[in-house]
Amino acid sequence: MRYVSTRGQAPVLGFEEAMMTGLAADGGLYVPERVPAMSAAEIAALAGLSYEEVAFRVMRPFVGEAFGEEEFRGLIAESYAGFGHAARVPIVQIGANHFLMELFHGPTLAFKDVAMQLIGRLFRASLARSGRRIAIVGATSGDTGSAAIEAFRGVPGVEVFILFPHGRVSEVQRRQMTTPAEANVHAIAVDGTFDDCQARLKEMFADRRFAEEVGLAGVNSINWARVLAQVVYYVTAAVALGAPHRAVSFTVPTGNFGDIYAGLIARRMGLPVERLVVATNQNDILHRTLTGGEYRKAGVRPSISPSMDIEVASNFERALHDAHGGDSAAVRADMTALREEGGFRVAQGALSALRDWFASGRASEEETSAAIARTLRETGHLVCPHTAVGLHVAAGFLGAVPMVTLATAHPAKFPEAVEAATGLRPPFPRAWPTCMTGRNG
Repeated sequence: MRYVSTRGQAPVLGFEEAMMTGLAADGGLYVPERVPAMSAAEIAALAGLSYEEVAFRVMRPFVGEAFGEEEFRGLIAESYAGFGHAARVPIVQIGANHFLMELFHGPTLAFKDVAMQLIGRLFRASLARSGRRIAIVGATSGDTGSAAIEAFRGVPGVEVFILFPHGRVSEVQRRQMTTPAEANVHAIAVDGTFDDCQARLKEMFADRRFAEEVGLAGVNSINWARVLAQVVYYVTAAVALGAPHRAVSFTVPTGNFGDIYAGLIARRMGLPVERLVVATNQNDILHRTLTGGEYRKAGVRPSISPSMDIEVASNFERALHDAHGGDSAAVRADMTALREEGGFRVAQGALSALRDWFASGRASEEETSAAIARTLRETGHLVCPHTAVGLHVAAGFLGAVPMVTLATAHPAKFPEAVEAATGLRPPFPRAWPTCMTGRNG
C-alpha cells in the first residue's frame, strides 16, 4: 500500500513512513493511492468477532507489510485492553432507529483514545526497530492533546509538545494535559484559537530543515493512521445493526473533519452507509460549505462544545482531494486561496460529490443545551455538549434507516455545560485521579 499527498508534490510513502511523517513535505495530507474494498461476504463474516479482530481485518490491507501479522495483532490487543467496556465502543439505543455509539471508554474519556492508544504503540514499535528519536507535535482543541500525552508520556526516544488555545478548553481537558509529570511531556498554552495552534504546527512542518533536524512527527488527525483507526468503529457499529444486509447512517459532531472522513473511507471500502451527517456547532463553516458551496472563514466564537471550535478543518482537504477525483492541482489552488484570500468556492463537480457523500446541520448554543436536557429527560443518558450537537442535528435525519450518533466524549469532561443544562453534575469514573477532575483543587 502506497500513500500520496493531497497536494501531489511530496514523496510517495509506505504506511510506516506516512505514519511517522504525519504532514507531507508539500503541506498536504497523505491518503492511500487506492482504498481496498471489502466484499459483502467479508463484512458479514465480521459479525460476532471481537473489536480487536475486526480492527485487524479492517486495517491490515492499509498497513501492508509495515508490521508483521502477529506483531500487529499484539499491538491492537494492547491498545484496547485498558478500555472500560468489553465492547470497547458499545452502541446503545436511545430511540426508534436511533443509537449512540459510546467512544469514551478509553483512558482520557474521549474518542481520540480509540486511535491514539494504537498509534502510540505503533510508534513505539517502529522506533524500537530504528533507534530513532522523534519530537511529536500536536495542536488540540482539547481532546487530542490529552490522548496524545496519555499515549506517549514516558516513552523513550519521544518528546511530546502539545499546543492548546489558552482559556478555550475545559478545565478537565486542561488538567489532563498539564498534570502529567513525565519529563518528555510539554503542554503549551497559546494565546489564540485552535486554528492559530494548527497554523503554528503546519509552519513547523513547512520548515523542512528544522523538521528533519528534530525528527518532527505529527499525531493530529492530519496523521493518516489516526483516520484509519477510526474507520474500525464505523464497521463494528454497522455490522452490529445488520450490515451488509442493512444500510446504516451516522451523525458525527465534527470540527477538524477527521472523524467523519473515516466514515467516508468505510463507505468507500464497501460498508453500506446511507448517509454521513456533519454536525457543527455555531462555528459552522462545514455546514455553510456543504449548503452554500463556499468555504470561507468568518472567525471562531468560543462555545460550550470547545473541541469543535475550529474553522480550518484540516481533513476537509482529504475530502476535497477525493471530490476532485485526485486532482492535486485543484486542491493546491483551493488551499492557496484559503491561505491568501480566506476562502474559496468549491468547484461544481467537487461540490456535487461532497453533497452525495455528506449531509449537514448546525446547533446553536441554546439548541445544544436543550439537547442535553432533552436526552436526559427522554432517555436517562447524560451526554457531553459535542454529543448533544450531534443529537440535535441527527433529529432532522431520522427515518427507516438506523441512525448512529457518535458520542465523542464522557459528559464529565464538560461538567459545567452539562450541569447548566440539567442541574446535574456528571460523575467521573471511579478510577479517575482527583487531580484531573477539578475536585479538591
